[in-house]
Amino acid sequence: MQIYEEFIKKQDLCDFQQSIKWASVKEFWNNDIIIIEDNNKNILATMSILIRKLPILGNIMYVPRGPIGNIYNEEILRKITNKMKEIALEYKAFAIIIEPNVKADNKEFSIMANKLGYKINSKAIKFDQEIQARHNFRLNLRNKTEDDIFKNFASKTRYNIRLAMRKGVEVIEKNEKGLDEFYELMKETGKRDNFIIRSKEYFATILKKFPGDTKIYIAYYENQPISAIMPILYGNKMWYLYGASSNSHRNLMSTYLLQWEMIKIALKNGCNEYDFRGVSMENGEDGLYRFKKGFGGDFVELIGEVYMDFKPVKFFLFKIFKKIFLNIRYKIYKLTRKNNLVKLHY
Repeated sequence: MQIYEEFIKKQDLCDFQQSIKWASVKEFWNNDIIIIEDNNKNILATMSILIRKLPILGNIMYVPRGPIGNIYNEEILRKITNKMKEIALEYKAFAIIIEPNVKADNKEFSIMANKLGYKINSKAIKFDQEIQARHNFRLNLRNKTEDDIFKNFASKTRYNIRLAMRKGVEVIEKNEKGLDEFYELMKETGKRDNFIIRSKEYFATILKKFPGDTKIYIAYYENQPISAIMPILYGNKMWYLYGASSNSHRNLMSTYLLQWEMIKIALKNGCNEYDFRGVSMENGEDGLYRFKKGFGGDFVELIGEVYMDFKPVKFFLFKIFKKIFLNIRYKIYKLTRKNNLVKLHY
């Protein structure tokens, strides 16, 4: 499906999560692809659907950051929807959840979606209320130089980057050789900030499925790893995928330097955008919000969940079960961490 990948990479709505490679990372999900063409076999729009069978409820379909292409054309969106319904019927899915790369204030898309039978949920403010964060920071790199970008950072951000450089923090590309150090830093970060981390095998799979596009960079101070980042370069964009930092030497501001180095790499690769990805708005402009905002990106609020519940009762139960599951999983994680038991994988 090289033609599919090449189409995505050239689109303004390009997103790595619509890649077939990303679908292969999601080992517990099936994958189906929709391609809409004109009479001359030119691709107009595409959509990658992840499908998972859940206990009792049956299959649910999920589309991360899709569809891609001319999705603001009602006829094209209708064709995508009809194809999607055919797939839903084949899998006997009880619902499909789409989280498109569409801004919340795009009334044109909302009207089209409602006309085609979709429902829209734009209420999420916390990370656990949806699969993808609705609120993001994105840095426009089009026709910009390093100097253009740097001077637009907040003064505190520029100061912290220079501080890390003065103190001798060094950023090194490590990739698979840095996976162990990266994962140790991830565990330390998860424990400090109270979130569950993926397994080391999961990060290894991402590196394997996106060879050359996903890398690990580690910031060192006196040969000690103090922070790390895993960005992903796909098409015309780069995303801040995962990051981690040690409890030691946090005063050296190495995470600021890591972001700056990633932005410079994105510029060198001709990227149009560096996506810092999500922030939670549960507590307003918290530390993560201020950190990402300091790099001068645009605050982007997306539309959220655009969905169809083919079997409303099952979809309602899914929402309840999901909330209960996340709550239980987090309690198990806290107990595991407290008693130094085996780490939790999911």
